[in-house]
Amino acid sequence: MRSYLAMGLALAFVFLAMSPLGAANRTMIVRGGGAGTFGADLDGDGDVDGSRFGVGAVLLADGTARGHFECLMAGASDFLGLRLMAVEGTVHEGSRNADGSVTLRGVASVNLAGGVLFRGVPFEVTLWAGGPGSGRLALTVLGAFDGVPGDTVADNGNYDLPSETVTSGQIVIGA
Repeated sequence: MRSYLAMGLALAFVFLAMSPLGAANRTMIVRGGGAGTFGADLDGDGDVDGSRFGVGAVLLADGTARGHFECLMAGASDFLGLRLMAVEGTVHEGSRNADGSVTLRGVASVNLAGGVLFRGVPFEVTLWAGGPGSGRLALTVLGAFDGVPGDTVADNGNYDLPSETVTSGQIVIGA
């Protein structure tokens, strides 16, 4: 009888650890990097737009987080009429989402080249785990650039880029 009780408690512990309730109490690690595509020409210049990205963050059960996120849109072709758009930020908080994604929030520097640099700009990025064709990320620069080309939600005060699909590299979300 005692062994059945012990086995039942062990199974309950395993079930709790694997369930969303158990996962809510664990530290999550979000890491990865690579390239992504929006799958569309956001600014009408004939190029399908995308970025390079990198993330490394630890999300604690209380919603605090520590880490770094970077999104770089640069190269031989322009992006939204710019030669460079770099968002480089420190992650301070985050949340786990019901769909398995993680949203990280923090403060960034936004570099538009030519001496145009904004510091202390709040941002959030939602990341879905996976490699090419399945991993995704969606970046929002909060309180700036509302309504410029590429913004998917006009008149909300933010610059909401559409979801980007990983084309190389990967995003890993785990304990």
